[in-house]
Amino acid sequence: MAQEPGTSAFSQQVRTRAVVRGRVQGVFFRDTLRSQALQRGVSGWARNRSDGTLEAVFEGPRPDVSSLVSLCRRGPRGAEVDRVETFDEPPEGLTGFSIG
Repeated sequence: MAQEPGTSAFSQQVRTRAVVRGRVQGVFFRDTLRSQALQRGVSGWARNRSDGTLEAVFEGPRPDVSSLVSLCRRGPRGAEVDRVETFDEPPEGLTGFSIG
């Protein structure tokens, strides 16, 4: 049975970009995000930027993406998050989760 337009699994996906500031490099932040994203079925990527921040993109169901943004606000053990900026973007249909 065909789905109605606008009700596909892809249309139910959201995408959020997060830029995390503070002590966020060298504390396994990217690996923690990857592990939690894969457990939740969220796709995307995370990378350290040259300015000392961490940038991540999450694509998946809204509750799962929101939980990863919340994780960004806390960080893993050893991280000291000062601020998280988030940007909603149109989903691109990413698969998997990579670390750059």
